[in-house]
Amino acid sequence: MDSASPGSVATFSVSAKHILLSEILSVTSVMRKNSRWALSTPSVTSRDSTLASSLGLRVSKTALNPYASGHGSTEQELMAGFQDLKQLVKDIEDIHSLPLSTLLSPFLAIIRSPLSTGPITSAALTALHNFFLCGLVHPEAASLPSALAELSSALSSCKFEASDSSGDEVTLLKIMTVIQDALCGAVGQKLGDIEVCEMLETVLTTSCQMRLSEVLRRSAEGTLHQLVRTVFARLYELDPELEEQKLADNGDAEGGEMKMSVSATGPPPESPTSTEDGVPPTEPAVVPEDSPTQETREEQPPGTPSAPRPAYGLPSILELLRVLINILDPNDQAHTDSTRLTALRTLNVGIEVAGTRICAYPSLSALFLDHGCKYLFQLARSDHPVVLQTALRTIATMFETMRPKLKLQQELFLAFTIDRLAPPSAPSAKDVPLARKALTGTPRPASTPSTPHLGPPPAEFESEKVPSTPRLPVPPARGDTRELLLETLCQISRHPSFMVDLYVNYDCDMNCENMFERLIEFSAKGIYPIQSLGGQDYHLQNSQFLCLDLLLAFVGRMASRAEGASEAWPESFPRPEELQDTKSRKKMILTGAARFNAKPKTGLAFLEENKLIYSDPNEPRPLSLAKFLKSSTRIDKRLLGDFISRPENIEVLKAFMMLFDFKGKTVSEALRELLESFRLPGESQQINRITETFAEVYIATKPEEVKSQDAVYVLTYSIIMLNTDLHNPQVRKRMSLEDYMRNLKGVNDGSDFSPEYLVNIYESIRKREIVMPEEHTGQLGFEYAWKELLARTRQAGDFLMCNTSLFDADMFKAVWRTVVSAIAYAFITFDDDYIIERAITGFRQCATLARHFDMPDVFDFVVVSLSQATSLLSDTQPTQVPNYPVVEVDGQPVTVSSLSVKFGTNFKGQLAAVVLFNIVNGNANALREGWTQIFEMFQTLFLHSLLPARMLQMEDFLGGTSTIPLRRSQPARAQPRSDGLLSALSSYLMTPYASSSDALVPDATDADIENTLCTIDCITTCRLDELYSQIMQLEPEALVAAVRALEALAHERTVARLKLESDDVSVAPGATPSSTFALPYDPASVFLLETMVSIARHTPQYIEDVWPIVFEHLSALLSTPTQYSILLIERAVVALLRLCLILAERHTLRDQIYLSFDLLARLPPSVASLVAEQVVAGLTLILQQHPDIVRSQTEWNVVFALLRSTISHPEASRQSFEILSVIANDESQQLVTPDNFTGLVNALDEFATAAGVAVDAQQQGRRAQALNASNSPIVERGRKAVDMIAELKKFWAHFSETAGLNNNHIWRQFGLPLLTSLARQASNTSREIRHAAIVHLQRILLGPHLPIDENNHSQIEDIFNRVIFPLLDELLKPQTLMRDPMGLPETRLRACALLCKAFMQFEARENQTADIRVLWIQVLDLLDRLMHVDRRDQLYEAVPESLKNVLLVMNATGLLVPPTLPEDTRDERQASLWDATHERIERFLPGFLDDIIPTPPPPPPPQPAPVPPSSAPEPASPAPASA
Repeated sequence: MDSASPGSVATFSVSAKHILLSEILSVTSVMRKNSRWALSTPSVTSRDSTLASSLGLRVSKTALNPYASGHGSTEQELMAGFQDLKQLVKDIEDIHSLPLSTLLSPFLAIIRSPLSTGPITSAALTALHNFFLCGLVHPEAASLPSALAELSSALSSCKFEASDSSGDEVTLLKIMTVIQDALCGAVGQKLGDIEVCEMLETVLTTSCQMRLSEVLRRSAEGTLHQLVRTVFARLYELDPELEEQKLADNGDAEGGEMKMSVSATGPPPESPTSTEDGVPPTEPAVVPEDSPTQETREEQPPGTPSAPRPAYGLPSILELLRVLINILDPNDQAHTDSTRLTALRTLNVGIEVAGTRICAYPSLSALFLDHGCKYLFQLARSDHPVVLQTALRTIATMFETMRPKLKLQQELFLAFTIDRLAPPSAPSAKDVPLARKALTGTPRPASTPSTPHLGPPPAEFESEKVPSTPRLPVPPARGDTRELLLETLCQISRHPSFMVDLYVNYDCDMNCENMFERLIEFSAKGIYPIQSLGGQDYHLQNSQFLCLDLLLAFVGRMASRAEGASEAWPESFPRPEELQDTKSRKKMILTGAARFNAKPKTGLAFLEENKLIYSDPNEPRPLSLAKFLKSSTRIDKRLLGDFISRPENIEVLKAFMMLFDFKGKTVSEALRELLESFRLPGESQQINRITETFAEVYIATKPEEVKSQDAVYVLTYSIIMLNTDLHNPQVRKRMSLEDYMRNLKGVNDGSDFSPEYLVNIYESIRKREIVMPEEHTGQLGFEYAWKELLARTRQAGDFLMCNTSLFDADMFKAVWRTVVSAIAYAFITFDDDYIIERAITGFRQCATLARHFDMPDVFDFVVVSLSQATSLLSDTQPTQVPNYPVVEVDGQPVTVSSLSVKFGTNFKGQLAAVVLFNIVNGNANALREGWTQIFEMFQTLFLHSLLPARMLQMEDFLGGTSTIPLRRSQPARAQPRSDGLLSALSSYLMTPYASSSDALVPDATDADIENTLCTIDCITTCRLDELYSQIMQLEPEALVAAVRALEALAHERTVARLKLESDDVSVAPGATPSSTFALPYDPASVFLLETMVSIARHTPQYIEDVWPIVFEHLSALLSTPTQYSILLIERAVVALLRLCLILAERHTLRDQIYLSFDLLARLPPSVASLVAEQVVAGLTLILQQHPDIVRSQTEWNVVFALLRSTISHPEASRQSFEILSVIANDESQQLVTPDNFTGLVNALDEFATAAGVAVDAQQQGRRAQALNASNSPIVERGRKAVDMIAELKKFWAHFSETAGLNNNHIWRQFGLPLLTSLARQASNTSREIRHAAIVHLQRILLGPHLPIDENNHSQIEDIFNRVIFPLLDELLKPQTLMRDPMGLPETRLRACALLCKAFMQFEARENQTADIRVLWIQVLDLLDRLMHVDRRDQLYEAVPESLKNVLLVMNATGLLVPPTLPEDTRDERQASLWDATHERIERFLPGFLDDIIPTPPPPPPPQPAPVPPSSAPEPASPAPASA
């Protein structure tokens, strides 16, 4: 038994010979069942030729090979074929050695014969199928090529008598099976192009026959798809260059034999003829015999097989593709939608199999570039839902696999799809809150004029009047159609690099639309509701979901590239910099063109300003402008025609035409090329200028036939008129060729044009209308635009594809606002969990991109968008926090507030909050303007006790940290003095708790508590404490933005609110101008202030940036401190001093410390006493940590002023005094300096004065026990202050040594202030302080260390006039006596003694040369007053005694000298001093001076000396004694 052949498909236990004989028996058995076949007798021609020869019979040549007959002409011949075959194989065991054509011949004859019936043909086909299965037909079979040729011919021309329809269709199904066996099996590679075309045509025709049942047609189509998969897969095995070369070499040699055809309705009445498109409408190749058919090809007799042909390749695939594409032509009425559907599905299968490989074959890709895309795009406008869906699927598959070759075609399809999907009008901002944000931005530029549009333009762009390509009117897509288009758009855009590719190929191409921006803008618009489109809500919502999916896919892919999933930019592609430059230049050109289209003069100015024209000084200006106008596709062609034909632009017109290459072209072709570049104006003069200029330029090319410029002029006019006449639908009588030739007689410079020349012109215009831009909007205009697109395709190059991140930054910057707004709208509006989850992911990815590209605006926009959805932004500013119920849950107190209950039920708000804070967490440094919303939400949460405890704390100098109180404790009120019932009622009504709603705490329900717990869980998930930690570590820009936001919010709640409410109060009836309005306690303002200061404290390295913002707010509060709550002012003071600690570390900001100190020192006493403790604590800390911070005298004065402001506070004054004590008691003599000496004295002086005031107040209060150092800290500090003042005298010498100061400077700057202070305290109400001061004053004045120059009398005068005299004047005042009537006389006594002693020491000294008369008289005046102030006083006796001492000393030193007799020997100064003294003392002590310093007696007369008697003269008479 023969084994199966190697090429068999299945394994058989029986031999091939057995199967062959069995199949012969099967077929002949069916044949005999037929009555006609049963009566047939074998013909003699079927005898064995060998037997005939052996018997000596003559056999004709035609009978020598009965197996090679074309087909049995009679039933007998067909039956004999099987008998002969049986005899042939009878003695041959291995039938594989026989020619395959011999074995198959009888079966093929049955299939081919019109005498056969359906069952017979079916049996023959079954036999063939089994031969393929058992391996009888295998690749190594003898004469396989000729056998396959015969098989193909027989199958394609199968004819049989019709019987019942179902049986006939079974036969047709078996034909499909055998074709599939042949083409898809092992021997398929051996088929030639002609055989493949025949088989494909057979199956395609069967699948398109509408007369056949649906089952048969669908089965045939299934077979067709399998065949197409097999055939197109062959492209991967072929060499494209070799196949294309063979195709070019063979030309159309096999074209006639390989022409495939298909018809859905049956054969035409006459022989097929090829149409212009190459689609001959012909009959089905396989039909029952009762359908009249025509043979479409010459059949070769089986005995003479054609020469061996190569295996099928590109020609058959090209023919199949051509037929499929031509069936798609929607304008071809020969094909129905059903046929087109079959072709569409088949074409889709082929593209799915080998779409990417098709691009390697120029001949195949050319079919797709032109007719394929053209017909598919037109079918995408179909109203037939199935045709539309199938066409869109095929288009999507085509772009999926062949995108690199379809750059402009994809642009057209995307533009068409967006136009169909674009809503008629933008959504109303009133209905869509976020729509306005999403759609803000520059409108997209006008579309490229040379790109044909298949839909209506968006309404918002029609006003631009940019020339649009003629388009076929298509209504906006609605319902299922809209959804289908969107689904297709999503499918086309599913590639990770899709948006990048759009940007690179279109937005960065000067001649293409900004398709990336258009698609993003469209997708964003599509997310908003479009009421005008109507349709079911489901469709509208699904469309919104699809648009959102487009946007989110774009964002997600860009985020993936940002994370590293990016491809390297191929070196073969244009450099990215060039593309970006083109994009920038394109933007300018679009702007310039738009301005030119609106107003040419403005546009030209813009173009020149941006060097888009006239940039080359060596190039003529008209030529430069002409080049731009010709090359720019954005110029309105109608306006262009009008512009260049104006009289003033004649040079531009000539330069414009010189840019065309008319050489070698006929005048009609040259004119066609010219008029397709602009719209011919309507004014005759303008047309005349264009025609004249064209004639001048064209004649310069020396064309044939035309003799002069005038001849060109007339010919041009005639062509324009002919074009209108032949193609204007309103012209009924067309111009004939004869008419045209007659009109042009004698115009060629007096002679006629040749008839051939005019015929060519006439036929050229008749066959192809000159279509001017914007002239047609129907099919003709589309055909013209498509031709322009094909012309551009040759120059556009391939579609670049690379998933690179090089352009992501530019892309994201262009569309981020639109994208984020749309995602925010979807998040807020849609309820679908999956959509919300996707939107959340989109937000996070936008945040990732914003951080990656350093775009804080995006973060701000995301925060603003999401914050609106949280419901945590309060429109009002509540200042009084109600008494919310507090319940205990798991041992923790929980405040059940109105917000916590409401927010707990707002699931979308909770989601928004979680998303928002999760995005900000980790990205805080990228936030700028969004901080306002963040802190506003913090503020809302704070007022409802929902913030983490860490964010509620306020730091202090005194008690560490404490929690910001939500309500200010009520101050205790004084009890009314009156008694009685009315008083009690009045007291009750006046209490703050009687009628206040604050006292009424509502009860919290279980539902409220549950909702509050939901809110707390949400806030916990938001991780606010982590965000707060990040805020404390912000980088400079984000830090400043955050602090500015806090300051703005705080300003709104304090300064701005104060102004607003105080204005309201001032205009209210009954308001008094003098009343000062004060804001009530607002916890939120304290919270904002504390947060602001905490941020500044935690970022000391950036204090220089933050300080001006914070100080502005603090100074605004502290400038009017009485108008705010004291807690707020106290926090402001603490904040200021805490920040000063940081300022102290910055040398450049030291001056700001003293501005702050000065601000604090100028606080009103009522406020200063309340914040004194905080001031002193802060100041102490600053001075301890930065002891060298105070350097200049001005700075020390500010510090001392600040310390003095705290004296009224018991505890604060103690700390202040300690600071002064540390400075004053400095043993190292480094703390007290010339700069702070005076200030220190003044500060200590005020402490002593404060003690006197306290004692005085005690005495006024009639307290029994007098205040002294032992029972009063104030007096004790005053007493010590005086001692310290006195001790400061030791620094005089130190300053003289170290600072090199002279005594006069030391006296003026340090000595005199100290003595003045002591003199001032010598009249202090406190007796202890008073006596100590006068003791110290006396010791210093009379001691050895006084830094004065005795020869400098002005210093002596200062001692008396500025120290002693003011002291005595004060002591002599009655009111001074009243402060201490018992102790003041003693003080006066001491002061009197000091006065006299000081005078004696400083003025009554020897060698006194100064005039002391005035000073001495003043002393006498004071002594006079002291003596007579109270005669009962000790002074009455003490003054004369002291005066006596002074007089004696003055006399002893020669200052006070009584007159002498007989002649006065005193000088003038002595005489005048004596006279003045005598006169002044006589007033209150008559004779006192004479008693103390009596006038000396006159001297005795002189005794003459003894003279010798002899020579002594006469004694003179004695002079009389002087009276």
